[in-house]
Amino acid sequence: MKVVILAGGLGTRLAEYTHRIPKPMVEIGGIPILVHIMEFYSSFGHNDFYIALGYKGDMIKDYFKSYKRSDWHINLIDTGQNTLTGGRLKRLEEFLAQETFFLTYGDGLSNVNLDSLLRFHNNSKKLITMSAVRPPARFGELEFNGDEVIGFDEKPQMQRGWINGGFFVVESGFIKYIDGDNTMLEREPLSTALNNSQMGAYKHNGLWQCMDTKREHEKLISIWESGSAFWKMK
Repeated sequence: MKVVILAGGLGTRLAEYTHRIPKPMVEIGGIPILVHIMEFYSSFGHNDFYIALGYKGDMIKDYFKSYKRSDWHINLIDTGQNTLTGGRLKRLEEFLAQETFFLTYGDGLSNVNLDSLLRFHNNSKKLITMSAVRPPARFGELEFNGDEVIGFDEKPQMQRGWINGGFFVVESGFIKYIDGDNTMLEREPLSTALNNSQMGAYKHNGLWQCMDTKREHEKLISIWESGSAFWKMK
């Protein structure tokens, strides 16, 4: 199956790095997060990549000129400097006609079971399935009895509040919900799918981490250096 990776955003919240390089090229353990994501999909046998480029896209092109994997088919496609997430997908429509494909962002890692996600999507008969995750809390959580602290969890997993985990399965028919370059995937297209009962949610209770900030980047580096990279499949 084809894997679409949105890799063209400005990454302004990670400006410490993205003033020099595109966000998907920020490294974890000396390897760009984009390659970590591709390795994850490849571990499930999905090696046909369509990478939607934008901001500093030439740097991603240059990287893959010397990065060789005989089992990977890598398509690097310019989708505009200022195009929004939905618009980037719309620009890939010609490559995705009449197909089911994976879609994700170029800045998040997980150990979601892609086989199970795909089965769930196929059984749902929806146009799009979103992986739903519970993000780790940023701070320790206190439990009270009146004014007395009776419990403290240093880094709890949130028990409520599912969010978009960014690992999608999509039918090409979903793309008709996208108007053009100025459309954010997360707004009108997903809202329309929701209103038309065409969006499913696969609840992933495992691990997930985005890389929106320097703190989150440092957390991913720490996970990698500890030998506990949950996204690196055996």
